[in-house]
Amino acid sequence: MAKETMVTYLDSYLNQKIPDYELALDWDVRNRSFEIAFRIYGENKGQIAIDDVDGIASEEEIIEFEDAILLVDPAKSNYDAEDFLAVIPYEGKKGMKKNELTAVVDYLRDVIEEGQSDLLDFLADDSEDAVFEMVWDDTIFKASIKPSDSSYLPYPNY
Repeated sequence: MAKETMVTYLDSYLNQKIPDYELALDWDVRNRSFEIAFRIYGENKGQIAIDDVDGIASEEEIIEFEDAILLVDPAKSNYDAEDFLAVIPYEGKKGMKKNELTAVVDYLRDVIEEGQSDLLDFLADDSEDAVFEMVWDDTIFKASIKPSDSSYLPYPNY
């Protein structure tokens, strides 16, 4: 049996813990990073004009929101933190502790579920100053890391 790595664990645990949302796990070998992207949807019943982060207005009936978190090797990965909901470092070839990866997925599930609820509330709000924004709280994430299994899951071989 092949040795469990960061990518095999993430793939399995994401599918187990967050089956109800559209997810994508992308391992960028050259950049030594793992992107976990997700989408949430909401019905824009009144088809009101909604401006996205770039100021582009949409009146679509179904609003799609996509965001991602990024796991990075701080010594080798290149990225713009502004492009991601969260950027979480791992320890190069050593990888990341299993309990930390578990907390990433568990907390991401909570963030997505809260975001889905907030998106629906936002779409139901008629006011001009209503804002929708997803939030990753690093303090809550770190507090959710349980001391259960602190063994390392290595960065995968190619």
